[in-house]
Amino acid sequence: MSQDDFRQLAKDTGIPTTEAEIKAEFESLRDQEGLTITNDSAFGPFWRFVSAAATSAVQWLVDFIVTGVLPQAFVKTSTTAYLDMHAWAVNLTRKAAVAAVGNIQFTRSDTTGELVIPAGTEVRSVAINGVNYSVRTLAQATLADGDAVLLIPCEALEAGTAHNLGANYYTTLVEDIDGVTVTNLADWLTTPGADEETDDELRERVRNQYSAINQWHTDAVYTAIIAAFPGVTTDNVYFEHDAPRGPGTANAFVMLETGNPDGAFIASIQSEITDNENHGHGDDLQVFAMPETLHSLTCTVWFLPNLSTADKAALLTDVENIIRCAFRENTSYSVTKTQPWDVFSFSLLGDEIHGLLPEIKNLVFSPGYIDSTMDIPRLDLLTVAEHA
Repeated sequence: MSQDDFRQLAKDTGIPTTEAEIKAEFESLRDQEGLTITNDSAFGPFWRFVSAAATSAVQWLVDFIVTGVLPQAFVKTSTTAYLDMHAWAVNLTRKAAVAAVGNIQFTRSDTTGELVIPAGTEVRSVAINGVNYSVRTLAQATLADGDAVLLIPCEALEAGTAHNLGANYYTTLVEDIDGVTVTNLADWLTTPGADEETDDELRERVRNQYSAINQWHTDAVYTAIIAAFPGVTTDNVYFEHDAPRGPGTANAFVMLETGNPDGAFIASIQSEITDNENHGHGDDLQVFAMPETLHSLTCTVWFLPNLSTADKAALLTDVENIIRCAFRENTSYSVTKTQPWDVFSFSLLGDEIHGLLPEIKNLVFSPGYIDSTMDIPRLDLLTVAEHA
Protein backbone atom coordinates (compact mmCIF):
# COMPACT_ATOMS: atom_id res chain seq x y z
CA MET A 1 0.00 0.00 0.00
CA SER A 2 1.11 3.55 -0.72
CA GLN A 3 0.46 6.82 1.10
CA ASP A 4 -2.27 7.49 -1.46
CA ASP A 5 -3.95 4.24 -0.38
CA PHE A 6 -3.81 5.25 3.28
CA ARG A 7 -5.09 8.72 2.45
CA GLN A 8 -7.99 7.16 0.54
CA LEU A 9 -8.66 4.87 3.49
CA ALA A 10 -8.94 7.90 5.76
CA LYS A 11 -11.17 9.63 3.22
CA ASP A 12 -13.43 6.56 2.96
CA THR A 13 -14.04 6.77 6.71
CA GLY A 14 -15.19 10.37 6.37
CA ILE A 15 -12.02 12.11 7.50
CA PRO A 16 -11.23 15.22 5.42
CA THR A 17 -7.67 14.94 4.12
CA THR A 18 -7.05 18.06 2.02
CA GLU A 19 -6.93 21.69 3.07
CA ALA A 20 -10.07 22.48 1.04
CA GLU A 21 -11.98 19.56 2.59
CA ILE A 22 -10.90 20.50 6.11
CA LYS A 23 -11.87 24.14 5.57
CA ALA A 24 -15.27 23.13 4.18
CA GLU A 25 -15.85 20.85 7.18
CA PHE A 26 -14.85 23.65 9.54
CA GLU A 27 -17.27 26.05 7.89
CA SER A 28 -20.02 23.39 8.00
CA LEU A 29 -19.53 22.98 11.74
CA ARG A 30 -19.63 26.76 12.15
CA ASP A 31 -22.97 26.93 10.36
CA GLN A 32 -24.37 23.94 12.31
CA GLU A 33 -23.58 25.69 15.58
CA GLY A 34 -25.16 28.92 14.37
CA LEU A 35 -21.96 30.85 14.85
CA THR A 36 -22.27 34.28 13.25
CA ILE A 37 -19.10 36.01 12.22
CA THR A 38 -19.66 39.38 10.66
CA ASN A 39 -16.06 39.88 9.65
CA ASP A 40 -15.91 36.84 7.37
CA SER A 41 -14.36 38.52 4.39
CA ALA A 42 -11.77 36.42 2.57
CA PHE A 43 -9.44 39.34 3.11
CA GLY A 44 -10.36 39.95 6.75
CA PRO A 45 -7.45 39.10 9.09
CA PHE A 46 -9.62 37.69 11.91
CA TRP A 47 -11.47 34.99 9.97
CA ARG A 48 -8.41 34.16 7.86
CA PHE A 49 -6.41 33.55 11.06
CA VAL A 50 -9.10 31.44 12.73
CA SER A 51 -9.66 29.40 9.58
CA ALA A 52 -5.95 28.89 8.92
CA ALA A 53 -5.23 27.94 12.54
CA ALA A 54 -7.97 25.31 12.55
CA THR A 55 -7.25 23.83 9.13
CA SER A 56 -3.48 23.78 9.62
CA ALA A 57 -3.71 21.89 12.90
CA VAL A 58 -6.06 19.30 11.45
CA GLN A 59 -3.94 19.00 8.31
CA TRP A 60 -0.82 18.31 10.38
CA LEU A 61 -2.65 15.61 12.33
CA VAL A 62 -4.09 13.96 9.21
CA ASP A 63 -0.73 14.00 7.45
CA PHE A 64 0.91 12.47 10.50
CA ILE A 65 -1.66 9.67 10.62
CA VAL A 66 -1.49 9.00 6.88
CA THR A 67 2.28 9.19 6.45
CA GLY A 68 3.46 8.15 9.91
CA VAL A 69 0.97 6.12 11.93
CA LEU A 70 -0.87 3.98 9.38
CA PRO A 71 2.18 2.79 7.36
CA GLN A 72 3.99 1.76 10.54
CA ALA A 73 1.00 -0.28 11.71
CA PHE A 74 1.57 -3.01 9.10
CA VAL A 75 4.53 -5.32 8.44
CA LYS A 76 4.27 -4.66 4.70
CA THR A 77 4.80 -0.91 5.01
CA SER A 78 6.56 -0.38 8.33
CA THR A 79 10.23 0.57 8.43
CA THR A 80 13.26 0.87 10.74
CA ALA A 81 12.43 0.81 14.46
CA TYR A 82 8.71 0.24 13.80
CA LEU A 83 9.47 -2.88 11.77
CA ASP A 84 11.78 -3.99 14.59
CA MET A 85 8.76 -3.87 16.91
CA HIS A 86 6.73 -6.05 14.53
CA ALA A 87 9.67 -8.48 14.46
CA TRP A 88 9.86 -8.46 18.27
CA ALA A 89 6.19 -9.45 18.38
CA VAL A 90 7.06 -12.73 16.61
CA ASN A 91 10.29 -13.29 18.58
CA LEU A 92 12.71 -12.02 15.94
CA THR A 93 15.41 -9.37 16.05
CA ARG A 94 17.16 -7.66 13.17
CA LYS A 95 20.44 -9.41 12.30
CA ALA A 96 23.53 -7.28 12.91
CA ALA A 97 26.36 -6.73 10.43
CA VAL A 98 29.04 -9.44 10.49
CA ALA A 99 32.62 -9.41 9.22
CA ALA A 100 33.55 -12.21 6.84
CA VAL A 101 35.85 -14.91 8.22
CA GLY A 102 37.55 -17.46 6.01
CA ASN A 103 40.72 -19.30 5.09
CA ILE A 104 43.26 -17.64 2.81
CA GLN A 105 45.77 -19.96 1.14
CA PHE A 106 49.41 -18.96 1.61
CA THR A 107 51.86 -20.66 -0.78
CA ARG A 108 55.65 -20.38 -0.74
CA SER A 109 58.16 -21.34 -3.40
CA ASP A 110 61.03 -22.26 -1.05
CA THR A 111 59.95 -24.92 1.46
CA THR A 112 63.21 -24.95 3.42
CA GLY A 113 62.87 -24.22 7.14
CA GLU A 114 59.96 -22.69 9.00
CA LEU A 115 58.17 -19.53 7.84
CA VAL A 116 56.16 -17.49 10.32
CA ILE A 117 53.18 -15.52 9.03
CA PRO A 118 52.48 -12.80 11.62
CA ALA A 119 49.04 -12.12 13.06
CA GLY A 120 47.43 -9.16 11.30
CA THR A 121 49.04 -9.88 7.92
CA GLU A 122 46.80 -8.06 5.46
CA VAL A 123 45.66 -9.54 2.17
CA ARG A 124 43.96 -7.29 -0.38
CA SER A 125 41.68 -8.07 -3.29
CA VAL A 126 42.00 -6.85 -6.84
CA ALA A 127 40.12 -3.61 -7.47
CA ILE A 128 36.42 -4.10 -8.20
CA ASN A 129 34.56 -1.03 -9.40
CA GLY A 130 37.36 1.04 -7.91
CA VAL A 131 37.33 -0.63 -4.47
CA ASN A 132 39.87 -3.00 -2.90
CA TYR A 133 38.68 -5.29 -0.09
CA SER A 134 40.99 -6.51 2.66
CA VAL A 135 41.23 -9.33 5.19
CA ARG A 136 43.90 -10.00 7.79
CA THR A 137 45.15 -13.07 9.57
CA LEU A 138 43.60 -13.68 12.97
CA ALA A 139 46.64 -15.28 14.62
CA GLN A 140 50.25 -16.07 13.94
CA ALA A 141 50.70 -19.14 11.74
CA THR A 142 53.75 -21.17 10.75
CA LEU A 143 54.60 -23.03 7.59
CA ALA A 144 56.61 -26.02 8.86
CA ASP A 145 59.82 -27.18 7.22
CA GLY A 146 58.90 -28.81 3.91
CA ASP A 147 55.37 -27.38 3.78
CA ALA A 148 54.51 -25.30 0.73
CA VAL A 149 50.84 -24.48 1.41
CA LEU A 150 48.91 -23.38 4.51
CA LEU A 151 45.32 -22.23 4.97
CA ILE A 152 45.24 -19.38 7.50
CA PRO A 153 42.01 -18.02 9.08
CA CYS A 154 41.45 -14.37 8.19
CA GLU A 155 38.82 -11.77 9.00
CA ALA A 156 37.62 -8.88 6.87
CA LEU A 157 38.65 -5.43 8.03
CA GLU A 158 35.04 -4.29 7.80
CA ALA A 159 31.68 -5.98 8.21
CA GLY A 160 29.48 -6.61 5.20
CA THR A 161 28.64 -8.93 2.33
CA ALA A 162 30.99 -7.10 -0.05
CA HIS A 163 33.95 -9.05 1.35
CA ASN A 164 32.38 -12.42 0.44
CA LEU A 165 34.26 -12.53 -2.83
CA GLY A 166 34.54 -15.49 -5.17
CA ALA A 167 37.64 -17.59 -5.69
CA ASN A 168 40.99 -15.96 -6.53
CA TYR A 169 40.05 -12.38 -5.64
CA TYR A 170 42.26 -12.00 -2.55
CA THR A 171 45.65 -12.20 -4.25
CA THR A 172 47.82 -9.34 -2.94
CA LEU A 173 49.88 -9.13 0.23
CA VAL A 174 49.88 -5.52 1.43
CA GLU A 175 53.41 -6.10 2.76
CA ASP A 176 55.34 -8.54 0.58
CA ILE A 177 56.74 -11.74 2.05
CA ASP A 178 59.54 -13.09 -0.14
CA GLY A 179 58.48 -16.08 -2.20
CA VAL A 180 54.92 -16.12 -0.82
CA THR A 181 51.73 -15.83 -2.86
CA VAL A 182 48.15 -15.77 -1.57
CA THR A 183 44.68 -16.53 -2.84
CA ASN A 184 41.24 -17.53 -1.62
CA LEU A 185 39.72 -20.82 -2.75
CA ALA A 186 36.13 -21.26 -3.90
CA ASP A 187 34.78 -22.42 -0.51
CA TRP A 188 36.97 -20.20 1.66
CA LEU A 189 34.20 -18.64 3.79
CA THR A 190 33.76 -20.16 7.26
CA THR A 191 31.53 -17.28 8.41
CA PRO A 192 30.01 -15.25 5.58
CA GLY A 193 30.12 -11.50 5.99
CA ALA A 194 26.75 -9.80 6.23
CA ASP A 195 25.37 -6.27 6.16
CA GLU A 196 22.89 -5.26 8.81
CA GLU A 197 19.62 -6.89 7.84
CA THR A 198 17.62 -4.60 5.58
CA ASP A 199 13.96 -3.79 6.10
CA ASP A 200 13.01 -6.00 3.14
CA GLU A 201 15.05 -8.95 4.44
CA LEU A 202 13.65 -8.61 7.96
CA ARG A 203 10.15 -8.21 6.55
CA GLU A 204 10.50 -11.54 4.72
CA ARG A 205 11.64 -13.27 7.93
CA VAL A 206 8.68 -11.77 9.81
CA ARG A 207 6.28 -13.02 7.13
CA ASN A 208 7.87 -16.46 7.26
CA GLN A 209 7.56 -16.46 11.06
CA TYR A 210 3.78 -16.32 10.81
CA SER A 211 3.92 -19.63 8.91
CA ALA A 212 6.49 -21.06 11.34
CA ILE A 213 4.63 -20.10 14.50
CA ASN A 214 2.64 -23.34 14.52
CA GLN A 215 5.85 -25.14 15.64
CA TRP A 216 5.23 -28.03 13.27
CA HIS A 217 8.42 -28.61 11.34
CA THR A 218 7.33 -27.32 7.99
CA ASP A 219 9.51 -25.52 5.44
CA ALA A 220 8.76 -22.25 7.22
CA VAL A 221 10.15 -23.52 10.54
CA TYR A 222 13.36 -24.81 8.97
CA THR A 223 13.69 -21.63 6.90
CA ALA A 224 13.42 -19.55 10.08
CA ILE A 225 16.22 -21.58 11.70
CA ILE A 226 18.52 -21.44 8.67
CA ALA A 227 17.87 -17.78 7.82
CA ALA A 228 18.92 -16.79 11.35
CA PHE A 229 22.54 -17.51 10.34
CA PRO A 230 24.63 -14.58 9.04
CA GLY A 231 24.63 -14.07 5.30
CA VAL A 232 21.58 -16.29 4.69
CA THR A 233 18.23 -14.83 3.63
CA THR A 234 14.86 -16.56 3.45
CA ASP A 235 14.82 -16.51 -0.36
CA ASN A 236 18.18 -18.29 -0.53
CA VAL A 237 16.95 -21.49 1.16
CA TYR A 238 15.54 -24.23 -1.09
CA PHE A 239 14.03 -27.61 -0.22
CA GLU A 240 13.91 -31.02 -1.82
CA HIS A 241 10.85 -32.91 -0.55
CA ASP A 242 10.99 -36.17 -2.49
CA ALA A 243 12.14 -38.30 0.48
CA PRO A 244 15.69 -38.65 -0.85
CA ARG A 245 16.62 -41.03 1.99
CA GLY A 246 13.18 -42.54 2.52
CA PRO A 247 10.01 -41.38 4.32
CA GLY A 248 10.47 -38.41 6.63
CA THR A 249 13.59 -37.18 4.86
CA ALA A 250 14.24 -33.94 3.02
CA ASN A 251 17.16 -31.78 1.94
CA ALA A 252 17.71 -28.05 2.41
CA PHE A 253 20.04 -26.26 0.02
CA VAL A 254 21.61 -22.98 1.11
CA MET A 255 23.38 -20.34 -0.95
CA LEU A 256 24.81 -16.90 -0.28
CA GLU A 257 24.24 -13.69 -2.17
CA THR A 258 27.90 -13.88 -3.14
CA GLY A 259 30.75 -16.31 -2.54
CA ASN A 260 30.66 -19.94 -1.46
CA PRO A 261 30.03 -21.22 2.08
CA ASP A 262 32.68 -23.41 3.67
CA GLY A 263 31.74 -26.93 4.77
CA ALA A 264 32.14 -25.88 8.41
CA PHE A 265 29.49 -23.18 7.98
CA ILE A 266 27.02 -25.67 6.50
CA ALA A 267 27.92 -28.09 9.33
CA SER A 268 27.08 -25.42 11.92
CA ILE A 269 23.60 -25.06 10.41
CA GLN A 270 23.17 -28.83 10.40
CA SER A 271 24.27 -28.97 14.04
CA GLU A 272 21.72 -26.33 15.03
CA ILE A 273 18.97 -28.48 13.52
CA THR A 274 20.19 -31.97 14.44
CA ASP A 275 22.35 -31.72 17.56
CA ASN A 276 20.26 -29.01 19.23
CA GLU A 277 17.11 -30.99 18.38
CA ASN A 278 15.50 -28.25 16.30
CA HIS A 279 13.76 -30.81 14.14
CA GLY A 280 10.44 -32.61 14.10
CA HIS A 281 9.90 -36.08 15.54
CA GLY A 282 11.17 -38.55 12.97
CA ASP A 283 12.45 -35.81 10.67
CA ASP A 284 15.72 -36.27 8.81
CA LEU A 285 16.62 -32.90 7.28
CA GLN A 286 20.07 -32.67 5.77
CA VAL A 287 21.56 -29.26 4.92
CA PHE A 288 23.84 -28.77 1.91
CA ALA A 289 25.44 -25.91 0.06
CA MET A 290 23.57 -25.27 -3.16
CA PRO A 291 25.00 -27.58 -5.87
CA GLU A 292 26.91 -25.75 -8.59
CA THR A 293 27.29 -26.11 -12.32
CA LEU A 294 30.41 -24.71 -13.98
CA HIS A 295 30.17 -22.85 -17.27
CA SER A 296 32.66 -21.47 -19.77
CA LEU A 297 31.52 -18.12 -21.09
CA THR A 298 32.76 -15.84 -23.84
CA CYS A 299 31.75 -12.19 -24.14
CA THR A 300 32.71 -10.25 -27.25
CA VAL A 301 32.61 -6.45 -26.96
CA TRP A 302 32.25 -3.69 -29.57
CA PHE A 303 33.22 -0.18 -28.48
CA LEU A 304 32.08 3.24 -29.59
CA PRO A 305 34.68 4.95 -31.83
CA ASN A 306 37.56 7.13 -30.65
CA LEU A 307 38.30 5.30 -27.40
CA SER A 308 41.92 4.94 -26.38
CA THR A 309 43.59 1.58 -25.81
CA ALA A 310 43.72 2.28 -22.06
CA ASP A 311 40.01 3.15 -21.98
CA LYS A 312 39.14 -0.07 -23.79
CA ALA A 313 41.24 -2.16 -21.41
CA ALA A 314 39.54 -0.56 -18.42
CA LEU A 315 36.11 -1.18 -19.93
CA LEU A 316 36.94 -4.84 -20.59
CA THR A 317 37.90 -5.20 -16.92
CA ASP A 318 34.65 -3.54 -15.89
CA VAL A 319 32.64 -5.88 -18.13
CA GLU A 320 34.39 -8.90 -16.61
CA ASN A 321 33.70 -7.70 -13.06
CA ILE A 322 30.03 -7.04 -13.87
CA ILE A 323 29.63 -10.53 -15.35
CA ARG A 324 31.33 -12.03 -12.30
CA CYS A 325 28.92 -10.05 -10.12
CA ALA A 326 26.00 -11.62 -12.00
CA PHE A 327 27.54 -15.02 -11.22
CA ARG A 328 27.73 -14.09 -7.50
CA GLU A 329 31.47 -13.53 -7.22
CA ASN A 330 31.17 -9.91 -6.01
CA THR A 331 28.48 -7.42 -5.00
CA SER A 332 29.83 -4.25 -6.57
CA TYR A 333 27.15 -3.78 -9.24
CA SER A 334 23.37 -3.78 -9.40
CA VAL A 335 22.69 -6.53 -11.94
CA THR A 336 20.44 -9.58 -12.16
CA LYS A 337 22.10 -12.63 -10.58
CA THR A 338 22.00 -16.31 -11.36
CA GLN A 339 19.31 -18.30 -9.57
CA PRO A 340 18.32 -21.94 -9.15
CA TRP A 341 15.29 -23.09 -11.14
CA ASP A 342 15.71 -20.28 -13.63
CA VAL A 343 16.86 -19.46 -17.14
CA PHE A 344 19.64 -16.89 -16.90
CA SER A 345 19.11 -14.22 -19.53
CA PHE A 346 22.26 -12.84 -21.12
CA SER A 347 20.18 -10.38 -23.12
CA LEU A 348 19.04 -8.81 -19.83
CA LEU A 349 22.62 -8.80 -18.54
CA GLY A 350 23.70 -7.10 -21.76
CA ASP A 351 21.10 -4.37 -21.26
CA GLU A 352 22.30 -3.84 -17.69
CA ILE A 353 25.92 -3.58 -18.85
CA HIS A 354 24.89 -1.02 -21.48
CA GLY A 355 23.23 1.02 -18.73
CA LEU A 356 26.37 0.90 -16.60
CA LEU A 357 28.90 1.36 -19.44
CA PRO A 358 27.45 3.58 -22.18
CA GLU A 359 30.78 3.54 -24.07
CA ILE A 360 30.02 -0.02 -25.19
CA LYS A 361 28.25 -0.36 -28.53
CA ASN A 362 27.45 -4.06 -28.57
CA LEU A 363 27.93 -7.29 -26.61
CA VAL A 364 27.58 -10.90 -27.70
CA PHE A 365 27.57 -13.81 -25.25
CA SER A 366 28.24 -17.45 -25.93
CA PRO A 367 26.36 -19.50 -24.85
CA GLY A 368 23.17 -17.47 -25.14
CA TYR A 369 21.47 -18.77 -21.99
CA ILE A 370 21.87 -21.09 -18.99
CA ASP A 371 18.98 -23.26 -17.78
CA SER A 372 19.25 -24.20 -14.09
CA THR A 373 17.45 -26.73 -11.91
CA MET A 374 18.37 -27.19 -8.24
CA ASP A 375 21.81 -25.70 -8.80
CA ILE A 376 23.53 -22.36 -9.10
CA PRO A 377 25.53 -21.51 -12.25
CA ARG A 378 29.15 -20.56 -11.58
CA LEU A 379 31.93 -19.48 -13.92
CA ASP A 380 34.59 -21.99 -14.87
CA LEU A 381 36.29 -19.96 -17.61
CA LEU A 382 35.37 -16.39 -18.56
CA THR A 383 36.83 -14.71 -21.65
CA VAL A 384 36.03 -11.05 -22.33
CA ALA A 385 37.60 -9.66 -25.49
CA GLU A 386 37.19 -6.86 -28.00
CA HIS A 387 35.69 -7.80 -31.35
CA ALA A 388 38.46 -8.12 -33.89
